Parts: sequence; structure tokens; C-alpha cells
Amino acid sequence: MSAHEQSRGPAVPPNGEKPRWLDYQGNVNRIVYGLYAVCVLLAGVDLIYHRHAILSFEAWPGFYAWYGFLVCAGFVLAAKAMRKVLMRDEDYYD
Repeated sequence: MSAHEQSRGPAVPPNGEKPRWLDYQGNVNRIVYGLYAVCVLLAGVDLIYHRHAILSFEAWPGFYAWYGFLVCAGFVLAAKAMRKVLMRDEDYYD
């Protein structure tokens, strides 16, 4: 049995709890594929929907998706840089 086939059952929850619906890999896969489908649907709508853009580059297909992705990635990179400045030693409060 491969590792992929073994992961289809529920993950073992801590403290002997009953497995919940997100403990099953199949349910997680359904959510991921659903999100993929929504992204493809929105990308298709973006190609046919006419926007009244103020700036010329706002009318590019997929502009807002790329802009959002780049800003989110920028936030992550900025947070990593800020961590180097703001991080204190492990025993700072001792």
C-alpha cells in the first residue's frame, strides 16, 4: 500500500476524540478542488465582464488577481524582514 492510499482514512485525533469531517483527506480534497473550480470560474468571468476602469492597466485581464497576489506576497516578505528587526532573544522577559 502506498503512502497516498494510506492517507485516505481519518487522521488520528488527539485524546481519542471522534474524527471530524476535516480529518478525512477526501473532504479536504473536495474543498481544494472546489476552490480551484471557483478560481477558474472567476477567471472566466473576468475575461467576459466589462469593467469601467479609470487607469488603463486596470482593464487588463486578471489584473486584480495578480495585484492581490503580489501585495499578499509583499506582506509576507515585509513581515519576514520585520521579524529580524523586532525579534527578541528567547529569554528576553526572564
